[in-house]
Amino acid sequence: MRIGAHLDSTDPLGAAATRSADVAQFFLSDPQGWASPEPRADAADLRESAIDVFVHAPYVINVATLNNRIRIPSRKLLVAQAKAAAEIGARGLIVHGGHVNKGDDLAAGFENWRKTFAYAAESGGFATPVLIENTAGGDNACARRFDALARLWDAIGEYEVGFCLDTCHAYAGGEDLLGIVDRVKAITGRIDLVHANDSRDAFDSGRDRHANLGQGTIDPDLLVAVVRAAGCPVVVETPGGAESQAADIAFLRERL
Repeated sequence: MRIGAHLDSTDPLGAAATRSADVAQFFLSDPQGWASPEPRADAADLRESAIDVFVHAPYVINVATLNNRIRIPSRKLLVAQAKAAAEIGARGLIVHGGHVNKGDDLAAGFENWRKTFAYAAESGGFATPVLIENTAGGDNACARRFDALARLWDAIGEYEVGFCLDTCHAYAGGEDLLGIVDRVKAITGRIDLVHANDSRDAFDSGRDRHANLGQGTIDPDLLVAVVRAAGCPVVVETPGGAESQAADIAFLRERL
């Protein structure tokens, strides 16, 4: 099983080596900004590396919203991110499921997701597989509760779309981790990546605060069971820098 971490984008291959990581996930641009990614000088090294590369899209992207001033730039930026991710040989582009504003119809958010894939299809589709990630909070989220996730997949399942399961998000979002892999696959048919994160907060808290493995409120054995059952690449997005992330990677390897 390939296990790695979310890393600083300056030298992801060096950072992966420091952590003995098989997988490198990083941003290609400011996660809180709207700028398109710039070409990377290390693109060839990333493409040719034995490290599995994943890109996380900026947090500002929300293609579900009914706000045109956010939704339309989000679509364009998601396409640009996928193109830039393809240039470095990334296996997937992770993007949060998004939400609609209070009082808006969540069905419109699912339809906006469908329109996003239709928009990309007009120019040949996304250059890198898009992996939608479940989220921890919000009553108007498209991918927090799995009943909403099922409605989302009803809208976009005809397209080639993948799924990223975040354990902290699921737990804090109110979804039991016991048997979660089977429940997700019954909806999406696949799990392409696991974000293996402990949670600082309680079950169904709605709070997205990651903890190092075994140091939060999630049963460590349950975390390992999710990773084992998913059987796909794993990324830890945990705090503490190289030493703590290396310990989290070792934690998983020892128990798997």
